[in-house]
Amino acid sequence: MAHGTQSSLSSATLSARTPVRSGTGMGDWLVSLFDRFATWSERRRQRRALEALPDHLLSDIGISRADAEQESHKPFWQG
Repeated sequence: MAHGTQSSLSSATLSARTPVRSGTGMGDWLVSLFDRFATWSERRRQRRALEALPDHLLSDIGISRADAEQESHKPFWQG
């Protein structure tokens, strides 16, 4: 019994780490679409936060104002 439990836990762990394959169904397509929108939203939020940082904080993290401006003006879909 313990061996069977261990196998099911291992397979559950492996399946949780397996990336979603595109083209395997409508549910996977919706998950992929949601993930893409979430990534875009997070990228936009981070770029706005970076743009709002004062110069002394940018220098603390090793980024110039010009670099911050350049990054903040990228489109949200561009990585």
